[in-house]
Amino acid sequence: MLELRTPTTDELPVASALCLASKAHWGYDAAFLKACAAELTLHPEDLSTSQVVILTDADVMCGVCQIVVDGQEADLHKLFVAPDQMRRGHGQRLMTWAIQTARDLGATRLVIEADPGAVPFYLHVGARRIGDAPSGSIPGRTLPLLDLQL
Repeated sequence: MLELRTPTTDELPVASALCLASKAHWGYDAAFLKACAAELTLHPEDLSTSQVVILTDADVMCGVCQIVVDGQEADLHKLFVAPDQMRRGHGQRLMTWAIQTARDLGATRLVIEADPGAVPFYLHVGARRIGDAPSGSIPGRTLPLLDLQL
């Protein structure tokens, strides 16, 4: 039975590990993943400063999503699916949650800094590429920047 819910603080290390494992799915080396680890880690304060949800199937964590809403703009901070759970519609479920939650909180636009490998997914759900943004983890690297009108 699939369930979307807010994680407990005790579940944040598992959710963070899921984010890192999902990032590793794209073939990045250990040094790259180490550089990304801080940005992919969820902290207890994230539960009060952003919207965070996990997707579970029974007791298995399948995915995690985090958005930050500031007025009419929402930022998609994390949307990750466990590698062994990919291609089951979980990313779409998480994206639907992100869109609806952002709308419910008054946002009219969702901004996405995407991993290059995830761009086709975001385009498929209606986002459009608007440029590039500097990586928060890797100096000199840029990420595709997309937005989705809500």
